[in-house]
Amino acid sequence: MGGVPSGRVHNLINIAVFSVVAGGVLLASNQNIVTVVPTQALYFTLAYVAGTFLLSPDLDLAEGHVNSKRYWGVLGFLWAPYGMIFSHRGLSHTWILGPLTRLAYLGIMVGIVFGLLSLVFPGVRVPALPQSFSFAAIWPALLPLLLGYYLSQWLHLIADGVRPDHGMRHGMRKIRKRF
Repeated sequence: MGGVPSGRVHNLINIAVFSVVAGGVLLASNQNIVTVVPTQALYFTLAYVAGTFLLSPDLDLAEGHVNSKRYWGVLGFLWAPYGMIFSHRGLSHTWILGPLTRLAYLGIMVGIVFGLLSLVFPGVRVPALPQSFSFAAIWPALLPLLLGYYLSQWLHLIADGVRPDHGMRHGMRKIRKRF
């Protein structure tokens, strides 16, 4: 496989693309081509930044000195098990499931932390979802979050030369070997 960008280069690519996207959206918004409210822009930006700097596909490098782990500071060690579970450039480097693996892992880690906190401090309670929770109500926030996160992830995969059918091609190779 040819050379792939370093973590620093991945980050620079993502910053450059973000600048172009933000400029394009601002221009389109000023010309009334699209309407983006400030909270949508904020959600997109936060998810994009988190996907670029904290939740990079390279977190699957268990023992490596990955930029994303360093950005977690003292909590970077929490990603070592993720790297042991997922092989580098395996499922974690697929276009749909890969980003979901990091979100699911993060959710599990947050759940464990809250669980431990509730054991040590029984008065600590996890915030509950509102009684009137509905998918339609959160969609305006969820869409920009997903777009920002997935775009940051996909840029990483594109820079690594991972095609959208990466996981399917790998699975097809296994099937062909059996026959």
